[in-house]
Amino acid sequence: MPEPLLTVRALDAFYGDFQALFGVSISVSRGQAIAVIGANGAGKSTLLKSIAGLMRSRGEAIVFDDDPIGDLPAHAVARRGIALVPEGRRLFPSLTVEENLLIGGQGGRPGAWSLARIYELFPALAERRHMPSTALSGGQQQMAAIGRALMSNPKLLLCDEVSLGLAPIVVREIYARLPSLIAEGLSLIIVEQDIVQALKAASHVYCLQEGRVALEGAASGLTREAISAAYFGV
Repeated sequence: MPEPLLTVRALDAFYGDFQALFGVSISVSRGQAIAVIGANGAGKSTLLKSIAGLMRSRGEAIVFDDDPIGDLPAHAVARRGIALVPEGRRLFPSLTVEENLLIGGQGGRPGAWSLARIYELFPALAERRHMPSTALSGGQQQMAAIGRALMSNPKLLLCDEVSLGLAPIVVREIYARLPSLIAEGLSLIIVEQDIVQALKAASHVYCLQEGRVALEGAASGLTREAISAAYFGV
């Protein structure tokens, strides 16, 4: 097995007195896409927030590129090469599409991603580059959110609910772009409720149920029955 780029070891996460994650462990190799699936409230977004530094944990609970990062703030995690595409896109409504993209590159990490490459990946954004982000369709806003994250030249891209609220044809269009990112060596963690898309995009799957890993394995080796049992806790 290739050496992991990211290792999460026995991660606990809390919102005040409420515990959202219980000893969660996952790993991602360089150039690998994994999917994290589960019902609403299973802890999927909390896991991504913890990795991205939006929720603090023990330093050694999250190891990225051989360094413990669990206790680092979000801006320090981003500088090390982790970018989050948040649920709901979270674009800046007062800025144009291009200004939103440029914000992603403010960290100054070196790499191949530039405005030209983002527009090559998502031509619809190039046509609307000077429009306010609020003028974009839901799918185009998701493309802009992914593009903004890529502008930081990450090693690991965290995608939270890419398909949320989008038409199936738009979801397929966005997911069709992901293999080219993986081919360039980028690692992905995809949080999804669309299990079909998740299984197609990822080589390995983790299913969370009430804050715990209920099932994990190669995407090609998991049966529909096993996934259903882990997903619903039956």
